[in-house]
Amino acid sequence: MIHDLATRLLYGFEPETSHRLGLLGLKAGLGPRQLRRDPAILKTSLAGLDLPNPVGLAAGFDKNAEAPDALLAAGFGLVECGAVTPRAQDGKPKPRIFRLAEDRAVINRMGFPNQGLDLFRSRLQARMGRSGVVGVNLGANLDSEDRVSDYVTCLRELQDLAQFFTVNVSSPNTPGLRTLQSSGALDDLLSAVAAVGAKAPVFLKIAPDIDDAEADVMVAAITRHKLDGIIISNTSITRPESLVSDKMGEGGGLSGPPIFARSTELVRVFRKAAGPEMAIIGVGGVACADTAYAKIRAGANAIQVYTGLVYEGPGLVQRIKRGLAERLQVDGFASVAEAVGAE
Repeated sequence: MIHDLATRLLYGFEPETSHRLGLLGLKAGLGPRQLRRDPAILKTSLAGLDLPNPVGLAAGFDKNAEAPDALLAAGFGLVECGAVTPRAQDGKPKPRIFRLAEDRAVINRMGFPNQGLDLFRSRLQARMGRSGVVGVNLGANLDSEDRVSDYVTCLRELQDLAQFFTVNVSSPNTPGLRTLQSSGALDDLLSAVAAVGAKAPVFLKIAPDIDDAEADVMVAAITRHKLDGIIISNTSITRPESLVSDKMGEGGGLSGPPIFARSTELVRVFRKAAGPEMAIIGVGGVACADTAYAKIRAGANAIQVYTGLVYEGPGLVQRIKRGLAERLQVDGFASVAEAVGAE
């Protein structure tokens, strides 16, 4: 596939340059386009959202909502833009993205670099009326004195412009942000978010580094404040013993196959804690149809990819979808929904 070849060529550039060139190509209309509809077996729903397929793009790729429609045209069932913060910020000093090629993984310590809420909002306003499920990852400024207010501000300003929202309290690159996952702070945050009264579904995104025992507390908080689901998981601050790259010591969040097992185990844990009704998006280490299917069978209603695209190219999306359809049929499932939690 020509776009996968382009990915390999871009791999020769420094990671942020490669990413920026890829995004510019999408904006210029040079990205892949899916010409056929997805097979009916891949249609599914997520917190009331109708999806043509369960394969989504995770936040972090399109931080400023520059190319959501080009990404949807490439075959994603949903696209999550952001993270967006109220004020524009540069994020952490460069270099801040590191490819761990031997591990097919990435470490990043970006720190939510983005162009700010005003420009983000104008881009979403420009696409109003178009089809496709586009979500927004909500963040807080690095120097914010009131992070809860940052989330509320972004949600209130964007609530009519996206199909879902994610409260991201799990990035390891904003100092102190993960403390919002603790029970008292989480209740305060979710109470303020719920008070906005957004009509679109709202998800909580968590880290893979929490203890299993925290699942019941988090599920209770999500239920109490009437959020719609959970995204499992963000990047990890742990470094598994399996890592071999000489970049493993870099600070930041680890993503890719090395966190697949833990993030998938958390999907199982949260599905057991939440029961069958709560919407769960599984993220972390999805790099093929087998890993996508494993997330679904563990309890995810949909999955998201990002790091896999760095190494496999955009053709990965179609390969995952073909493989999912085949596996569903072989196992006798008539839909994605039937396979959720089947493990």
